[in-house]
Amino acid sequence: MKIVIAPDSFKGSLSAAEVCAAVEAGARRAVPDAEVVRAPMADGGEGTLDCFVAARGGDLVEVAATDPVGRPVKAAYALSGDGRSAVVELAAASGLPLVEQAPDPLRADTAGTGELIADAVRRGARDVLVCIGGSASTDGGTGLLRALGVRFLDAAAADLPPGGAALARLETIDDSGVPDAVRAARFRVACDVTNPLVGPEGAAAVFGPQKGADPAQVRELDAALTRFADVVAARFGVRVHDLPGAGAAGGTCGGLVGVLGAEPSPGARLVAEAVGLDEALDGADLVITGEGRVDGQSAGGKVVSAVAALAKDRAIPAVALAGGVTGPLDELHGLGLTAAFSIADGPRTLDALKADAAPLLRALAEQVARVYVGGRVYVGGRPPTPPGAG
Repeated sequence: MKIVIAPDSFKGSLSAAEVCAAVEAGARRAVPDAEVVRAPMADGGEGTLDCFVAARGGDLVEVAATDPVGRPVKAAYALSGDGRSAVVELAAASGLPLVEQAPDPLRADTAGTGELIADAVRRGARDVLVCIGGSASTDGGTGLLRALGVRFLDAAAADLPPGGAALARLETIDDSGVPDAVRAARFRVACDVTNPLVGPEGAAAVFGPQKGADPAQVRELDAALTRFADVVAARFGVRVHDLPGAGAAGGTCGGLVGVLGAEPSPGARLVAEAVGLDEALDGADLVITGEGRVDGQSAGGKVVSAVAALAKDRAIPAVALAGGVTGPLDELHGLGLTAAFSIADGPRTLDALKADAAPLLRALAEQVARVYVGGRVYVGGRPPTPPGAG
């Protein structure tokens, strides 16, 4: 029997790797000789770098970069063992927590993230996954692009200063200075929102206030991003104004798609590809996934839905274990999730549940495996006899 364990972390309690360990320990109580494959997952947010390194080998590479307002900051990205693939988290160098005490919504930018990408490409990376979210800026990703050799010029052919507000004066985008290695690289963007770049649901209107922008600044930034999108369309023939997801991370997704031809996709799906989950499912009999909470929102590109969809493609039962499970789960079931169970063994506070998550996961995983080998949920053939069965 082959079991694939592919959970997200339980935020504030266990990392994805720790969840894998607990689930495997429980499953082996039911099926001691099972082949177990651990595939710790993430949705493009917290824990993505660790999942990538665990699956692909390699290391975390620390780089001296700049934060959203130009101050020096140390940030890390993941580089695969063969040096050909990298994962960069925008929040590492360009995240809101770095400037939370003194946000600068008009001038903050994403240059630090571009510096991480540039370092990865210099080291040989040709497939770069950019995980966006938690950004401090609304600059359309221009800081990131500038660090990769793109110039943003005004009517006098002068370089614009950093930040989103300056894009109102954008006249020309000059990408002649982009190195060949950057042009040859494949860029993918882990994007879990569908907001367009501009308009009432765009980057400035929806996310600007979270970054310190007042109503007047929101209008200023939206107008500036509109100008940016107009110039991108004229220069590259790509319309990102209303592209779903283009507004993610202050428009960074839109900038990467429009200027570099990046490919946006739900984060969990990209992480699954990066860690080789599809290959891990070869010959699997049961998939166990999970995250801190499973509910109707889990169908929107989260780890549980991504894993369930891959399992469904192979007709493999997929079971989710979570701290809490609340319905309706119809959409998740439609995506391929067989069932979802809470690890709670009775009334508990959230803190108590987090503290005991590992033993509770072990206990529940054992019961799930016993149900499977007992013949209630299985694919093909007669399941093995569980320990203690006559």
